[in-house]
Amino acid sequence: MTCWGSWRPADVPAGRTYAGAVSTPSSEHPDWTTTGFSTRAIHAGQDPDATTGAVVPPIYQVSTYKQDGVGGLRGGYEYSRSANPTRTALEEALAAAESGGLAATGDGGPAARGYAFSSGLAAEDTLLRAVLRPGDHVIVPDDAYGGTYRLVARVFGPWGIEHTPVDLADVDAVRAAVRPETKVVWVETPTNPLLGISDITALAGVAHDAGALLVVDNTFATPYLQQPLALGADVVVHSTTKYIGGHSDVVGGALVVATAAQLPGGLASPAGGTDVAGAVGFHQNSSGAVAGPFDAWLTLRGLKTLAVRMDRHQANAAAVAEFLVAHPAVTEVIYPGLTSHPGHELAARQMSGFGGMVSFRTGSEATALDVVARTQVFTLAESLGGVESLIEHPGRMTHGSVAGTSLEVPEDLVRVSVGIEDAEDLVADLARALA
Repeated sequence: MTCWGSWRPADVPAGRTYAGAVSTPSSEHPDWTTTGFSTRAIHAGQDPDATTGAVVPPIYQVSTYKQDGVGGLRGGYEYSRSANPTRTALEEALAAAESGGLAATGDGGPAARGYAFSSGLAAEDTLLRAVLRPGDHVIVPDDAYGGTYRLVARVFGPWGIEHTPVDLADVDAVRAAVRPETKVVWVETPTNPLLGISDITALAGVAHDAGALLVVDNTFATPYLQQPLALGADVVVHSTTKYIGGHSDVVGGALVVATAAQLPGGLASPAGGTDVAGAVGFHQNSSGAVAGPFDAWLTLRGLKTLAVRMDRHQANAAAVAEFLVAHPAVTEVIYPGLTSHPGHELAARQMSGFGGMVSFRTGSEATALDVVARTQVFTLAESLGGVESLIEHPGRMTHGSVAGTSLEVPEDLVRVSVGIEDAEDLVADLARALA
């Protein structure tokens, strides 16, 4: 595979390159950096197999690779924790998907580098270990995903990392929360589950003025609807389990790092450099929580259809939101596509659509629990972003880990991941449940 977006981990000796590790496009295909999103998602990192002509990258279900003499690596592959051709294809495709609007580096290298992990939290853990040290400080959303908050507060807290939850929609509040020790401003936009919208460009300015990194969890928006790197972010995080995988059949995570991003506070990577991408690559290999070949293949398959699925997710979500707004049993509907949403205008500026997630309130925990128990088309389950519609009670399910903290979600909140079924059936199902 030889296409734009491939990379060589920083701890691989000079002179060795992973398969596809070239920074200029092949003469056999266009420069993917200049093509549209769907073209990049379908083709970047996925040249036909050189031996057979297979148009889909094979699943390289292999742990080790024959060497032609000591150190004589074929395409740079020696052990699949360090690199695997199927994972490389996914990482190149993710980097290309998130790099819309970014120019290649001055030496012709890729504008961003992708790294695929065994879960979204594995990706987050690797990133935080790569860029933080004991005594550092992180700003997090005051309605962050419960798993992210648990990782920051209960795993990295005892390790010596402090954090401050802030309303990230209030740029002045974020600026006031910055300390000399602040090394990361962590953003979700839209947030999970309250769908808050944050100004990525403004927060990038605050973070960079403080010498910190801006990290954006782009799981809800997806790279199809939002390009945080082009808006000033340094790192994008994904739970690829969700919309990118898209079929509720694989767990995975990803980091896409701007090639120009530098470690905060003069920090040096164990690999010897100061670039974030190199530090992440070193920690990915050293910690080993990588995506397996079959998981990488499933995720790559999902990425190909992300654009067409998101169009349907959004259309259905808008229909569901409009129905809920008019329903007398619903006290509040939270969806960025509604003009009543406080972040509607900002979302319209920095996103190309409003996504497939809708949250609403019912007035009491008892009624919320009743609603989620009564649906038939919406499945009561955690997670989101699959082709099937899901419904949950965040306070008792995905966000139970923040109960009793400043991040506790309203007890009457219901969150729905609107799938791609027929919109009329989804509306009818919610109507039955709310009745």
